[in-house]
Amino acid sequence: MSQPGQDAKFFQRGKIEEFRAELHAAEAKDKKFVKRKTVLKKIVANITMGTDMSPLFPDVVQCLGTPLLEIKKMVYLFLVSYGRSKPDQIHLVIPNFLQDCNDRNPLIRALAIRTMSYIPIPVVTEALSDNLRHALKDRDPYVRKTAAICVAKLYSADPRKAERGGFVELLRDLMLDSNATVVANAVAALSEIGDRQDGVIFKLNLATANKLLAAIPESSEWGQIYILDSLLRYVPERHADAEMMAERIIVQLQHGNSAVILTTIKALLYLMNYMENRQLIDYICKKMGPPLVTLLSSGPEVQYVALRNILLIIQRRPTVLKNDVRVFFCKYNDPIYIKLAKLEIMYRLARAENAKEVLAELQEYASEVDLDFVRKAVRSIGRLAIKVEAAADDCIQALLDLIETKVTYVVQEAVIVIKDIFRRYPGKYEGIIPNLCENIDALDEPEAKASMIWILGQYASIIDNADELLDDLCYTFLEESTEVQLALLTATVKLFVYKSRADKAKELVHKVLKWATEEADNPDLRDRGFMYWRMLAINPTVAGEIVLSEKPPITTDSDRMDRGALDQLLLHTGTLGSVYHKNPETFIRNAAGKALKDSPALNAHSRAVLIPLARTQLPSIAPIVVAGPGPTERSTEPQTQSSSVAPSPPSKTDNDTDLLTQSQPVPTSQNSSSNDQDEAEDDEPPHTRQANNLDPYSNLDNAFGSYLADEPRPMASRRHAEEDDLLF
Repeated sequence: MSQPGQDAKFFQRGKIEEFRAELHAAEAKDKKFVKRKTVLKKIVANITMGTDMSPLFPDVVQCLGTPLLEIKKMVYLFLVSYGRSKPDQIHLVIPNFLQDCNDRNPLIRALAIRTMSYIPIPVVTEALSDNLRHALKDRDPYVRKTAAICVAKLYSADPRKAERGGFVELLRDLMLDSNATVVANAVAALSEIGDRQDGVIFKLNLATANKLLAAIPESSEWGQIYILDSLLRYVPERHADAEMMAERIIVQLQHGNSAVILTTIKALLYLMNYMENRQLIDYICKKMGPPLVTLLSSGPEVQYVALRNILLIIQRRPTVLKNDVRVFFCKYNDPIYIKLAKLEIMYRLARAENAKEVLAELQEYASEVDLDFVRKAVRSIGRLAIKVEAAADDCIQALLDLIETKVTYVVQEAVIVIKDIFRRYPGKYEGIIPNLCENIDALDEPEAKASMIWILGQYASIIDNADELLDDLCYTFLEESTEVQLALLTATVKLFVYKSRADKAKELVHKVLKWATEEADNPDLRDRGFMYWRMLAINPTVAGEIVLSEKPPITTDSDRMDRGALDQLLLHTGTLGSVYHKNPETFIRNAAGKALKDSPALNAHSRAVLIPLARTQLPSIAPIVVAGPGPTERSTEPQTQSSSVAPSPPSKTDNDTDLLTQSQPVPTSQNSSSNDQDEAEDDEPPHTRQANNLDPYSNLDNAFGSYLADEPRPMASRRHAEEDDLLF
């Protein structure tokens, strides 16, 4: 073999004809195959640089007869690159494949099997099957571990052939192999097959799981990752089984590889769902903290992956890092994506005991240079006030100090979060409204404007010049964004309710309602304008009660992820899904989802939020049969009066239809059987009645009773209605 660094001279682009001539010349006088080796190195170097070397296929294939391992490696590398693009010439290589599969050298046997698995062409796959079966039982562990991975490649090329050939069962037997590397590769192959939507379901029992755990100490880092990850396919039936397994793998938290640490944490988090020993759970949480903190001393890329995973972990197990908030304080040289991730974790870990410390740190960040980071820091101060009531006074004072800086983007973020604080603590901090009104001209972003307008409308009764401020903001009503227009519309209506005797309020609300209903293009704005106008016209007192109704106080519950979704995401700890905070099946094609499996040992809380996982089946070649009656035949008999009405859409209940009918009479030609609605209900098919019961709008009563003109009508006679019934 050549020394490292001496092959750089081969990386020069050459011509196909020159390489072909050199290969032919090397056949004459080349006893030690030096010339042939040199030419093949040049060809492989050109493949690496992106040059198409496929025209040399027949010439390179002739070198397979050379007994030198280095040359065989380069020829097989060439075949991996161009084998699938030459299906008409691949038959030239089959005899060499078969010969090398029976070679005395295990490296050559493994190389031949591996190369054949990379060429998913039927003739190669056919030749691979028998040789792969022998390789899985080879006496050399190197060949067996290579063959295990080849089964996964064969499965991806032809799943049904791999299943019929019994290769999955052979892989299962390899999990009990005496060699740890073979066991790890068998687990890796079965995991890849099991992760496919059309793959076999890969499950472990207690005996097999214990065998795999015994192979961990002798496995490589990647082998340990595959084995630990496979533990998620074992469903403990008893609490003691989960606790015993957790005690066996907890030692892996001391590993130096970050991927092994995260995979161990994933397995522990999974097993904790099946434990009942509270002391052991607390002990495991305590043990998981230091390894996660250690990951933060790695490079920024590893840090970011660790931070995204920590954000999920502390939502499910807050005790893991509850005393380590200082670890997440930002450093001056942290990249912006690291700072933003740390900021979110700081907020999650904040509580009454450390709130002052966190607030002081956030105030420092609010004077940074980076715009996005400052905005997020200011918003975090407001979220901290909402989360920790004991720190609310200090947070408000900090926000007022920031407003005094007169920095535009800081003022705007402060106004946004103060609006939420007002809702969280009603009647407590309204004294700072004059400070906000002084900076109203600095607001130019839609969200900040909408927040300030909400404050003006909500507290119009205590703001003396609220009508003047709203009038100024309404000058550009038609040019504003929809968010601001909706806020202005609601705020002016609130102003009118508070100050209904003031001419200014009457004039302003009339002007805004006219703009919203006649000149606005947005349908939401127009509909809200009509709704307010009619409410005020019919009964202003009731309108006031509705518009000024008591609003539920803001809580931090909305910041928490749904428990069931969180349990599901934690099964992907250490993967791309944990970075995106999305399940892999949502962004990876053909990926199978993961979810907790029910068992007698599963915690009651985890069982309550269990997410069922539907597994996609392969398309059936049998004819598709749809349950239920077929299309109704046209009848020649005279139809009854009740049958002349088109069936009601599934989205409207019979109760709604009945109420609509009572509110305003409808001509008989349009709906001749409205009086028989109750009798017709008993004749409905069960599936129609079920759809009606699930209607989310069934409790609206006759809210839309005066809009009968917009009610959908049958377009034709009953015959067409019967044909349209297939749509249901």
